[in-house]
Amino acid sequence: MRTFFTEVLYTMGFFSRTLKGVGAFVLRGKASRKILIMQILFTFVDALSISTLLAVGIGAAVNVIGIPFLSGLGQGKMIYPLLITIISRELGPLLTAFIIIARSATAIATEMATMVISHEVEAYISVGVDPIEHLAVPRFLGVSVSLFLLNIYFSIFGLAGSFLVAQLFNPLPPAMYFTYLLENLALHDIILTSIKSVSFGMIISVMAILRGLGVERASTEIPVAGLRAVGSSFLWVILADIVISALFYMG
Repeated sequence: MRTFFTEVLYTMGFFSRTLKGVGAFVLRGKASRKILIMQILFTFVDALSISTLLAVGIGAAVNVIGIPFLSGLGQGKMIYPLLITIISRELGPLLTAFIIIARSATAIATEMATMVISHEVEAYISVGVDPIEHLAVPRFLGVSVSLFLLNIYFSIFGLAGSFLVAQLFNPLPPAMYFTYLLENLALHDIILTSIKSVSFGMIISVMAILRGLGVERASTEIPVAGLRAVGSSFLWVILADIVISALFYMG
């Protein structure tokens, strides 16, 4: 049984190998581009509805709780930096990552495990096709790009959806509301949320692919691989979020 340290080293090695395969995929990965497109469609497009619901709900909750409280303290305009911090900087990347873990991590791990059990991966190797370049890289890129795009979508709907709720408490012209938001949106907020979303996407895809490829020969391992992918993804995403946030706020 692998120790935790060995597991980390193995994961870092696989991540490095996947990054190296990105260049080869871009140059000669025409046969795998359909996998990339389908991964983006499943991970990003199909998750838009649940992301919209969560984004609007979070934005509404922040306004419902925050506006009366801050207005009572005479700090009503503080709701705008609060919205940006909660939705764009913190909850946006994390919640979109959780959505993708629940939907895509299980699907990728199960799919890869099924291919191992059915000897499809061995078949690729036998005809000289690199399974990392053909199978892992398009899923790695698809999940990373999708999480980045979904995070942007979540932030837009969270901030825009909260505008509708704000009208119930303190009606403002749309131009004024969004002007206040833009005044409080700094470049470091955009950089931080982008770093988190891309990092989380890479973590989720690598964990899912690794757990799928790590099965042996029994078909009963397939659902286990999916569960392990979800558990590992949650663990490493939360740890990454803590580390990135700590470096940002302490810097």
